[in-house]
Amino acid sequence: MLDSSQIKSEIVGIISKDNAEHYNWGNNSDGWHLLKSDSLSVIQERVAPGACERRHYHSKAQQFFYILSGTAHIIMSDVEYEIVKDKGFHIAPKKSHHLVNLGSEDLVFLLISEPKSHGDRVSEE
Repeated sequence: MLDSSQIKSEIVGIISKDNAEHYNWGNNSDGWHLLKSDSLSVIQERVAPGACERRHYHSKAQQFFYILSGTAHIIMSDVEYEIVKDKGFHIAPKKSHHLVNLGSEDLVFLLISEPKSHGDRVSEE
């Protein structure tokens, strides 16, 4: 068994929102790039109550939203889906969508995109 000093030398990097690249978006919402590569992106996001993103789609990226706390409302093709804690939602490329936090608490989720969605976003508004 490896001791803690050996384990640390074997790990490429332990990442959390405490040491990840941070950004703000919208009205008082946050994101943390837990993994940011050309082929895969993993972001932890916090969406304030009442906040939403603009309707858009991604030409190449598929996305998977996994809810950690709160409730997400994702509108896709004019159908609204409610996704609660410990549930996920997949969006294929070229599918128009947007996310809304209709709750009274922060919405926190993981957003996994393959390939990365940065630079692949097409706004519809």
